[in-house]
Amino acid sequence: MSLRILLVVNAFASSVTARNTVIVHQVLSRGNDVEIVETNRRGHATRFSQDAARKGVDVVIGYGGDGTLNEVATGVAGTDTALGVLPGGSTNVFARTLGMPNDPVLAVQQLADGINTRHIEPIGLGQVNGRYFCFHTGVGYDAAVVREVEHHGSLKRWAGHPLFIYAGLRTWATGYDRNRPHFEVDFGNGDRVVDGYFTVVLNTNPYTYLGNRPLDLSPAATLENGLVVITFTTMKVGAILGSLGGALRGGGVKPSESLDLHTDVEALTIANHLPFPYQLDGDYLGETKSLDFRHVPNAVRLVRPNIETVPSKS
Repeated sequence: MSLRILLVVNAFASSVTARNTVIVHQVLSRGNDVEIVETNRRGHATRFSQDAARKGVDVVIGYGGDGTLNEVATGVAGTDTALGVLPGGSTNVFARTLGMPNDPVLAVQQLADGINTRHIEPIGLGQVNGRYFCFHTGVGYDAAVVREVEHHGSLKRWAGHPLFIYAGLRTWATGYDRNRPHFEVDFGNGDRVVDGYFTVVLNTNPYTYLGNRPLDLSPAATLENGLVVITFTTMKVGAILGSLGGALRGGGVKPSESLDLHTDVEALTIANHLPFPYQLDGDYLGETKSLDFRHVPNAVRLVRPNIETVPSKS
């Protein structure tokens, strides 16, 4: 029995080309009914996905960067419509977390196998202020870096990782106050971090990829567990580089005087009397004075790609 599939394409994403889209459509259409729609503004993918879910479409696939995927996941969460993942951006954190290659022409064969074998299972997502996230939310410095990247959005397709490095250095030098804490983190059980400089709330691990190297913050962050919350309580260079250096070597970061680590968290609040920046799945969302997080088990039905498939170029 064929499935009804909606392929939501962000044609501006770095790995999305007309040729790749044709190949992706051909592979997915073998035995299935596939419709293609293209996004042209923020929130468009969510509306497409919500409409598809209301119409009983079996699978909605996000083909673009992590922001496109987030919007599609938000649109189908809580429905019977399954979520498919296809890498089309430069980093594609969530797709690579699932074991997919970073090339959509290779990855689509694994996804098609998962669809055709009905390898679909519920997974948990994070939620902050009512919005879902697939792999992480960054608060403070991390978000300020993403904000700087988005100021140069026209270069993102072509510059990729060098742009992020530039943004990180510029933000460190001039774009973020490193002399005072920016918020408090409250876990609701008596545990609090009163001097947060930046926090990463993980739903999966790794946090991101630097080229082919995963930035491994916590192996406890999985789709089966609650959230992992990592808070830096200083912006001293040695403390930051020491922790991130350990993350690049694998095994995750370790708690210390300058780093707080909580695992399997069901809910938390981050707040301050002054606004602070935050980003969600790599999408900068502005500044706020309060963020309410919770872990939502079985939030979405995910098509698991068959990573045992040995993909080949079409």
